[in-house]
Amino acid sequence: MTDSAPSSTTVEPPLESSPLLAGERVTFTGTLASMTHDAARRLVEEHGGSTTDHASRQTTMLVVGEEGWPLEENGEPSQAFQHVTEWIAEGLTIELVRESDWLRLLGLDERRDEVHRLYTPAMLNQLLGVSVSDVRRWARLGLIRPVRRVHRLPYFDFQEVTSARRIVQLLDSGTSRDRIEQGLRELQTRFPDVERPLAQLDLLADERRLLYRDERSLVDPHSRQRHFDFDESHGAAADDVDGTHGESEPTATLLLHDPERSETDDRLDWTAADWFQQGCVLSNEGNFAEAVEAFRTALLQLPDEPEFHLHLAEALYRNGMAEAALERYHVAVELDHEYVEAWTQIGCLHEERGELAPALDAYRVALEVHPEYPDAHLFLADALHKQGRTEEAIPHWRTYLLYDTRGPWAERARTQLERAGAAESDEPSHDPENT
Repeated sequence: MTDSAPSSTTVEPPLESSPLLAGERVTFTGTLASMTHDAARRLVEEHGGSTTDHASRQTTMLVVGEEGWPLEENGEPSQAFQHVTEWIAEGLTIELVRESDWLRLLGLDERRDEVHRLYTPAMLNQLLGVSVSDVRRWARLGLIRPVRRVHRLPYFDFQEVTSARRIVQLLDSGTSRDRIEQGLRELQTRFPDVERPLAQLDLLADERRLLYRDERSLVDPHSRQRHFDFDESHGAAADDVDGTHGESEPTATLLLHDPERSETDDRLDWTAADWFQQGCVLSNEGNFAEAVEAFRTALLQLPDEPEFHLHLAEALYRNGMAEAALERYHVAVELDHEYVEAWTQIGCLHEERGELAPALDAYRVALEVHPEYPDAHLFLADALHKQGRTEEAIPHWRTYLLYDTRGPWAERARTQLERAGAAESDEPSHDPENT
């Protein structure tokens, strides 16, 4: 009896999926919002692709960074963008993708969220170097729009702020509005959502038509240049045309003057909102002494407006009057107990004076009102650490990192966690955007 031959079955090797970027030659242009270019290049290599520093006809994918727009100092789109669009028009196959779409392709949705993460004014100051007063001014102009407000505290979209910052940088460097608009419209041929930066450009251009008059002439608050006005309706700038005999405080006037408009009459008729706006302009110019007077004048008409008190407090502080500033911050929270920005400022001033106990109290009040307030978590953690209560500080540093992963404050929180021996991976897992 012979044994029958066993039936043979062929076992197929498991199918291996190709790396997502196999065969791709990727180039990056503009500043990435989610990571550095070096980190992005490493990701490309990990997913089977290769990278080049400069775009060429061998490039198969150009990734456009979303921290601002890739505009050169002359207002033109980056050379990489221009070359690739020309080659595409010639028939070359090159993918031109936004950073967020590239991250989605790699399945990195958590990194993609970085592009549109929401930040408070103080966080934007640390992350982008944009002053809190500029953030507020841009918001008043409509240049940037709060995505949400929590107890008067605005949260802004990161990409919208970086877009505004890039346009401001170009205008400040002397690039013409027409040249910037032309560059943005070239980008718009590939990315239709450039409409928002174009609207921002219009708002900034309108703002820059606004001049301020002192006793001698019209003054451009951006360049500090004088513009002598020979319009008959105003007379020579140095003349005593309004009987004020050298009025030193500037008043707002448009380059396109209304002949029927008297600046002195305007000033007499100013509302509290007008004086508040004047205070903000003076603060932005660094003229804090006159800003204090403007805010005080606004408060003569509206003494119970918490925001006026907060801005007066900030001008007083910048004018070297910390004690008076602290008192005004307290008035702001007396008028609106849930004014969380005022509470954190109270905490910061107490901490600056070495008064840690009242500083801790103020930060805790802010967090009772708004438990997801990133700034207050970081400030409270740092103050607790100064008191030697590092274990109590750890959860607050971890919570801050839920809202910011890349700025200097995030680095500070990570450093403190490392020193405390607390792994960042132990952070609680939740999405701060949905709280």
